[in-house]
Amino acid sequence: MGGTGGASRTAVMVCQGRAVAHGRLAVGRFDDPTALAFLLPAERGIVEQVRSGTTPAGWGPRLAFEMVRACAEVMAPRTVAIDDAVRQALPATPDGVPAARAQVVILGAGLDGRAWRMADLAATPVFEVDHPASQHDKRIRAGGLVPAGAPPRFVPVDFSRDDLAAALAAAGHRRSIPTIWIWEGVVPYLTRGQAARTLRIVGDRSAPGSRLIVHYHTSAPSAPLGRWASRLISALSRQSNPMAREPNRSVWTPRAMRRAVDARGFGVARDDSLLALARDLDTPIQHRRSLRNGRILVADRIPTPSSPAPDPTTYQSPR
Repeated sequence: MGGTGGASRTAVMVCQGRAVAHGRLAVGRFDDPTALAFLLPAERGIVEQVRSGTTPAGWGPRLAFEMVRACAEVMAPRTVAIDDAVRQALPATPDGVPAARAQVVILGAGLDGRAWRMADLAATPVFEVDHPASQHDKRIRAGGLVPAGAPPRFVPVDFSRDDLAAALAAAGHRRSIPTIWIWEGVVPYLTRGQAARTLRIVGDRSAPGSRLIVHYHTSAPSAPLGRWASRLISALSRQSNPMAREPNRSVWTPRAMRRAVDARGFGVARDDSLLALARDLDTPIQHRRSLRNGRILVADRIPTPSSPAPDPTTYQSPR
């Protein structure tokens, strides 16, 4: 289920989960027609199998089936919550049309399709930050997809060693314009130190009116056992484990995450578990642990005397 070269394999599984959920979960709230388009032909078979509900025989195929099905249950509430938070933060003109006086930065974009599927972002510059190998893979996959507005600006960054601030500045990100930061599917794979460094840069480059949306994981006592079982079944069945190359490196309590974003000048507006969000959307709750331990935090920039004044100019989105 992996991507090409050194590209993220979990990004592929997440995209498969969105493709399974499209048109089936949270109908009217969740919609991602780009997901299947991002997948290679060999990666679409499991999507069709899960959507049909036909459970395969054998440990290996069954493991892949259950992982993608569980991912779909997670992706519906996770995507809806983040999309809603983005739309609410976009500035609008008097007639309700989103204005261009904002920018979006997707940290660890993977195979995210927002720049292509969200018409709300047509007037908003979108910066996609990710590992160079993953971005190369995505640009190939994006192929004939038409973005909602201007094409996203790709910012190749290895979070473990590269200078995120310098890379964003070089790509045209402006500290004087409010930024909507989407940090989805990344924090669990970073150490506490790496996450703290990223938050420091986010805080430094956030003008008044900015919003930070963070997806993170809380601790689960059964998680080590689940990972061990997954590795064992993968080995016995000679199936690749998409989680092996990208292990979880950090978990957070809601209190610790709140303190971390507070320290960078953000006030938490809400912090919900995916389980609560799934209940609100009336989506399936078969994989309760994954939903309970995933959370979406939304925080807004707290104005301070030292904050840079918003830039009165606006972006022009080329067509």
